[in-house]
Amino acid sequence: MAELVTYRESVAEGIAREMRRDRDVVCLGEDIGAAGGVFKTAVGLFDEFGPERVRDTPISEQAIVGAAMGAAMTGLRPVAEIMFSDFLACCWDYLANEIPKVRYMTGGQLGVPLVVRTANGGGLGFGAQHSQAVENWAFTVPGLKVVAPSTPSDVVGLMAAAIRSDDPVVFFEHKGLFAAKGEPAPPDHVLELGRAATVRRGDDVTLVALAWTVPMAMAAAEELAREGISAEVIDLRSLVPLDAAAVLESVGRTSRLVIVEENPYQGGWGATVASIVADEGFESLDAPVRRVAAECVPLPFADALEDVVLPSVDKVTAAVQALAAY
Repeated sequence: MAELVTYRESVAEGIAREMRRDRDVVCLGEDIGAAGGVFKTAVGLFDEFGPERVRDTPISEQAIVGAAMGAAMTGLRPVAEIMFSDFLACCWDYLANEIPKVRYMTGGQLGVPLVVRTANGGGLGFGAQHSQAVENWAFTVPGLKVVAPSTPSDVVGLMAAAIRSDDPVVFFEHKGLFAAKGEPAPPDHVLELGRAATVRRGDDVTLVALAWTVPMAMAAAEELAREGISAEVIDLRSLVPLDAAAVLESVGRTSRLVIVEENPYQGGWGATVASIVADEGFESLDAPVRRVAAECVPLPFADALEDVVLPSVDKVTAAVQALAAY
């Protein structure tokens, strides 16, 4: 059996594989050079590829994403790091108002094949400005692809697909998963964007999760199994494209759906998933759709308070128990 690798190691491995394959792939961001990134997700890249292809930048999200946009429009495939996903707000004009509209506004004459990768999510006590899960921000912008892997192997496979995409991709790496270990990705591992993975089979309820909430849903499914409730767990892996067919097929068999998302309940991506199932799978449902999401408050710094705000295994099991008794 292959030695397990961490999620953070797989980020660097996924980028390195694509840089070896394609000399047009370049990296830029704060402290990603000799320092290897503040989260150590770029370790080894500077040593292998040098300062021409792995570039440290000023502390300016606008400069990072603006330079990446220009590089992509002139033939490179940049991978830009925004240290914390909260700081996407600092370069939001580029990310929401410029990059995703270039292909449309030039009639297909220009594309912006870039990846903006960023550390996302809470659970580590980093406070309100460094702990948000903001997939729902990018999810609202037409023209952006949105990816959020949950395992080391998926990090590599989805990174390959993201870098090779001719469309701009926002790649969310969850801080709470960086130390998690899993099977290494096989050689030449590429996963199709927009194809969910059924990571646990079940008959009684479908749990739909993303990134950090996938292991949470898996843990809840284990607890529920001891009560005789069989839960199926779907890892969406990406929000755009969204594998609605996988969700609908599962709900068609289980007749119950619980969506587990770290975004705040108000405006979370789970609302779209629930709407799709209500529109296209209503007759399959034997109970209301339930969403387990974060509370609509700034994230507290204190871990005891953060635990109250964020979704949890206990909250998921309680939601499923209520649906099972409906």
